[in-house]
Amino acid sequence: MTPEGVKKLIKMGYDLHVEKNAGAASSYPDSVYQEAGANIIESRDSILKQCDILLAVQAPDEDTVNKLKEGAVLIGFLWPLQNKAYVDLLIKKNITGMAMDTIPRISRAQSMDALSSMSNIAGYKSALLGANQLDRYLPMMMTAAGTIPPAKVLVLGAGVAGLQAIATAKRLGAVVEAFDIRPAVKEQVESLGAKFVEVPMDEEKETETKSGYAKEQNEREKEKQKEVTHLHAKKSDIVITTALIPGRPAPKLITREMVEDMSPGSVVVDIAAEQGGNCELTKPGETFYHNGVAIMGPLNLPSTLANHASKLYSKNMLSLLDLLNEDGKPNFNFDDEIIINATVTHNGELISPFVKENS
Repeated sequence: MTPEGVKKLIKMGYDLHVEKNAGAASSYPDSVYQEAGANIIESRDSILKQCDILLAVQAPDEDTVNKLKEGAVLIGFLWPLQNKAYVDLLIKKNITGMAMDTIPRISRAQSMDALSSMSNIAGYKSALLGANQLDRYLPMMMTAAGTIPPAKVLVLGAGVAGLQAIATAKRLGAVVEAFDIRPAVKEQVESLGAKFVEVPMDEEKETETKSGYAKEQNEREKEKQKEVTHLHAKKSDIVITTALIPGRPAPKLITREMVEDMSPGSVVVDIAAEQGGNCELTKPGETFYHNGVAIMGPLNLPSTLANHASKLYSKNMLSLLDLLNEDGKPNFNFDDEIIINATVTHNGELISPFVKENS
């Protein structure tokens, strides 16, 4: 929560308590929170014992949850589909858990869509990481010593992160191609100046969920995609992978064989590393070389642009709290599509239809 967000929450009727140095890594010192009207608390335990609503980024650990009072509300990235034991803990402790990652992707919820906010940052930073790691220019360079052709970038997955990676790589001067199993994104890819890589399917079928995510494909279709991906990866200087499926490990799109067919000095930036990675060689949190190809598995990319990540995430949370707010208290109106899907647990029960359907 930024200091600007603190002011807005106070206007809604809330008292704000901020842990000492909570904003320091995002360039928000305690003094600016105090100026905004928040109380700075030295002891985390003191905050946990008294708070009615706990705002967090990632899900707090079990020890933190155990210190919350019964009936408290926890809001953050909870990842309930991947963390069943955590959901069970919230139910047992009678904590209302609201997940920023289960807010439905509908037009009315766009201002609350923290997944898109953070994916936008991750896509932008992935292109910069790839450019920094590559031992070549990205744009075409005409020099007295000769002309250097532009680098070739392949982006796998054209969701929010993928589209931002495409846009950033294009701005840096690269020639960009992109692949996604959803034909509907072709127009978006081409509008950014990239070439859309098409894979012919046996038949027309749904490739997208109601929430706008890619659906998992059958084995025959996966093999076709791998063949086409292999051909394009082989001639690419940078491959950026962004594909995720809610509640499941990241799909494997880049095989060892593909990496070994890439030119030495090429780069794979796998921003799905936190969910196991799209490249079968990825080591989450590490950068290493295989056969001369750099494989990067960065974690928590939004934190590398912490100031702007905080601004966006704070606004996402404020929009959700504004929807919930009734006279300075949260009102859980489960007739509202956003509230019922975002509320994973409440009064000792599993609530969210999104979580129930995908568990």
